[in-house]
Amino acid sequence: MLKSDRHLTANASELLPHHDEIFWPRRLLEAVWISTALTLIAFHFISLTLSIGLRFPWMPLVMLAGFVTADFLSGIIHWIADTWFSDTMPILGQRLLKPFRVHHVNPDDFLRRNVLDTNGDVAAIVIPLLIAVFWISTTDPWPAALAVYVVSLCATGLPTNQVHQWAHMKNPPTIIRWLQSSRLILSRRAHLQHHKAPHIDNYCIALGWCNPLLTAINFFPRLERIVTRLTGLQPRHDDQKYYAALEAESIDG
Repeated sequence: MLKSDRHLTANASELLPHHDEIFWPRRLLEAVWISTALTLIAFHFISLTLSIGLRFPWMPLVMLAGFVTADFLSGIIHWIADTWFSDTMPILGQRLLKPFRVHHVNPDDFLRRNVLDTNGDVAAIVIPLLIAVFWISTTDPWPAALAVYVVSLCATGLPTNQVHQWAHMKNPPTIIRWLQSSRLILSRRAHLQHHKAPHIDNYCIALGWCNPLLTAINFFPRLERIVTRLTGLQPRHDDQKYYAALEAESIDG
């Protein structure tokens, strides 16, 4: 059983891994990604509102489907990044897996990351999807529904890491606390359940809406057992590595 829910002393906390520092060239690029994604979302929202109007009254259901899909996908990506493969693998190891592994054993370090570092990578992912919407016709109902679905998915997915970071803040902004208490976005109380051993639930972090259902049906533990049975891989072995190194350092000290 992992021990990330135990109390760590100040010295032990210093021995935990930390997120990589991001310097100004990278931050400039992330600022471009975020501003581009926000601009595209705003443009599509206005364009779709003007072109569709009230012609398809069932379109809010399509938007809701986009919101739920984004939340579910955030859980799948979070689960994969927390659970499988090694943070030393090329490209994905450094940019995707390592931040999640570090966060899994040192969650408070996430609070050091600024808004650019927190949201830049997700913005880069949604930009191609938002660009693709320009090639979707909105004159017929099904293509229009697809456009609304993709934009809704991207609009919800873009602030995923920001919502995640707010869920780690003891005192987030007032409006964020209201959104959390209204269960419109992931709350601190709900997310902290994920950081308790054995770390098998509450992976969805875009909104947190899917977590109760997925927990009730034991979704991620069942999925882990299937993956282990098929591949022989053990879940969260990198967390064990981090804590083994921490304990060895503590003993040596």
